[in-house]
Amino acid sequence: MTVTSDKPTSWIRKHAIDIRPLRHAAYRRVFIGNAVSFFGVQFTAVAVPVQIYDLTRSAFWVGVSSFVGLIPLILFSLWGGAIADAFDRRKVLLLSSTLMWVTTLGLFAQALLHLENAWLMLVLVAAQSAGFGINSPVRQAIIPALIDKNEVAAAQTLGFTVSNIAAIGGPVGAGVVIAAFDVSAAYAIDAVLFTVVLWAALRLPSVPPGGTKATGGLRDVRDGLRFLAGSKIILLTFAIDIAAMVLAMPKALFPVVADERFGAASLGWLYASIAIGAALAGLTSGWIGRVHRQGIALVLAVVGWGLAVAAAGAVPWLWACVALMAVAGAADMVSGVYRQTVLLSAPDEMRGRLQGVFFAVVAGGPRLGDLRAGSVADVTDATFSWVSGGIAAAVVAVVLAMTFPVLLRYTDRSH
Repeated sequence: MTVTSDKPTSWIRKHAIDIRPLRHAAYRRVFIGNAVSFFGVQFTAVAVPVQIYDLTRSAFWVGVSSFVGLIPLILFSLWGGAIADAFDRRKVLLLSSTLMWVTTLGLFAQALLHLENAWLMLVLVAAQSAGFGINSPVRQAIIPALIDKNEVAAAQTLGFTVSNIAAIGGPVGAGVVIAAFDVSAAYAIDAVLFTVVLWAALRLPSVPPGGTKATGGLRDVRDGLRFLAGSKIILLTFAIDIAAMVLAMPKALFPVVADERFGAASLGWLYASIAIGAALAGLTSGWIGRVHRQGIALVLAVVGWGLAVAAAGAVPWLWACVALMAVAGAADMVSGVYRQTVLLSAPDEMRGRLQGVFFAVVAGGPRLGDLRAGSVADVTDATFSWVSGGIAAAVVAVVLAMTFPVLLRYTDRSH
């Protein structure tokens, strides 16, 4: 008699990513739309800094192209969160997605016509950021209505993972396309793939916000900020993420480093490097939910991010730089899941507004980081800007944890 061990199956179930939310047809369509559009968005994310650098030959201008979208991103993220708590979330998702699609078409047109106007590009980037600011909190707030309550955390992890998988293939594909053709081809691919998001939004049922008297006005934004001000642990998770992204995000340096150190073919790998680690961490994320002392885990993940970024900036080999940035990406994936877990403890009627603030932090921090990295590189060099930023992020994370021990004491309340 042969006895078959179920240990491999048991190990996979214990450590592999949870895909239960995909059982729901509406969520599955949104998931597919997001996955395809995330891939396409990476083409524009690479094309814009490459085109700006080609026009200006300045790392500072690359940083400015990222920073210019920060103000509309923050304002419309906060407002978009309030709108998500007040109106039919399907309609808001569809309108904001359409705005993003139109601005991508604008970027395609200016590249195709060879207008070579950096200021026009900045206007289009700012408009796209406004649409993105509304779209992201609505996209997150809509998810609990499409799945079972006990699957929300799994859906968040799926979203993180698929976005990072797309961020691997997207930049590599963008590098190939831009080298073979030009940036207009990259913008065109993004515009075509983004139509899948519009299809997914059109197929959604009506998703009115429940249990709220919000109107989408400034008072609702103020109420959300007032709630946030009274939650020290949420504020600390925002603060530690801002420190990590502002001080240690080196993406603005990628075109410079590719041009001066590794060669043009390295550009796609540099842009994909963070996502490689994040995707691998997501695919093996079954253990993440079993960590009890999540505050300590969050701090360690941010420290790991900073140190890995610093090491990546110091090595002279492309493969080592990509590998170390992948380690940083894995650490960032872990910290992102724990920060979202903290947010899930908020009341349902505040979900959209808090997701708006969360997105403003998550998307705004890297843009400030691009400006910091580009500015420092212009007055020193790319290596100093890259390495010093990573070290500073690790130090600040430790200082925040020691100054506010409530962060270290945070535990998963579901245990």
